[in-house]
Amino acid sequence: ITQAKKIVSYLEEKLAEDILLLDLRGVSDFTDFFVLATGTSDRMLSSLVESAEEKGKTEGMGNPYVEGLPLSGWMVMDYGSVVVHLFSPEKREYYQLEELWKAGKIVLRLK
Repeated sequence: ITQAKKIVSYLEEKLAEDILLLDLRGVSDFTDFFVLATGTSDRMLSSLVESAEEKGKTEGMGNPYVEGLPLSGWMVMDYGSVVVHLFSPEKREYYQLEELWKAGKIVLRLK
């Protein structure tokens, strides 16, 4: 959970909106935590990914697998035990991962 909380702090520093940390242990067999956050522009989504990658590397988290482009409105960073979903407001509303994974426990939510 320490890794997930560090990622949340990186996103918070870069002013990501509506950050949600879900504990999926016992619910998912492919990851332990989801971090969901919203970026208000393509540039912001890029900045969030770059910041999390850089800060994570300096803290020994390694390189995440990154999928998606800022223009798509949904980028995923896979650290193995933590999967980070960064959305545009429209894509977050459309896909509603919070609803899909509602069996997970909310660890924290920052509006």
